[in-house]
Amino acid sequence: MSILIIGGDRLGNIMDNLRGIGFKDIRHISGRKKSHLELKVTQKVDVVLVLTDFVNHELAKRIKEAYKNGHCQTVFVRRSWCHIKGEMDRVLCNGCCTGNCPRRAKGA
Repeated sequence: MSILIIGGDRLGNIMDNLRGIGFKDIRHISGRKKSHLELKVTQKVDVVLVLTDFVNHELAKRIKEAYKNGHCQTVFVRRSWCHIKGEMDRVLCNGCCTGNCPRRAKGA
């Protein structure tokens, strides 16, 4: 699976943790450059992860508009692994994690 992370200058262990839950292709843009406001949906990704504490309102609005077509999941979350992990569990399980999900049993 592939993921595009928008926001944050450094990701620390987040990239390693995402690899650990199954993401092979991980791309990151900081969202600081003016050219990032001209976001074009040319990259084919399964999930777009937006770190809300590191992007401005205009960029967040453009991301929401660009990816609202439904071709991928767009997740807005704080830069905290526990918040990211919770949202990734929800996205990857498509809401099936009610306690007896095989992914949850594996600790995914």
